[in-house]
Amino acid sequence: MTAGEQAAAPAGSPSSAAGRLLGEVLPAGAVVGVGIDAVDLDRFRRVLGRRRNLAERLFTAAERGYAAAAADPVPRLATRFAAKEAVMKALGVGLGAFAFVEAEVVRAGLDAPTLVLHGSALARSDAAGVARWHLSLTHTDQVAMAVALAEGGDAAGPPHPASPTS
Repeated sequence: MTAGEQAAAPAGSPSSAAGRLLGEVLPAGAVVGVGIDAVDLDRFRRVLGRRRNLAERLFTAAERGYAAAAADPVPRLATRFAAKEAVMKALGVGLGAFAFVEAEVVRAGLDAPTLVLHGSALARSDAAGVARWHLSLTHTDQVAMAVALAEGGDAAGPPHPASPTS
């Protein structure tokens, strides 16, 4: 099967992220999965306003701190929420497969954002054969978007970061 055929395989088949054999080694640079998500900023702002503790359930303290440094934290939070949903899609799992705080978007200075997985999110990523994650985040005044690409095998570059307690 070619890499293109693997990417197009139906969910649950041996070459999909969800159906991948535990411990299966993928070719270097093989795409395990791609996820994309978009969040309407006005709607997200209303939801955060109605549910006061929602931000604590969705975001780590570091993510909330990064967002709070902006005049308007909602675009930064919405972009991170989109990234978390994109990661779930790239792994071929639905909402509730792991807690949102287990997929953390980290940004150091002006460097590109990186993904740090914890707990069951890390376990699912490892089981799917993910060696490295790529994120692309953006937002306008109306929408926040994220793309997550899960790369398998002996991918070039460092392995995906994990929490020190995982």
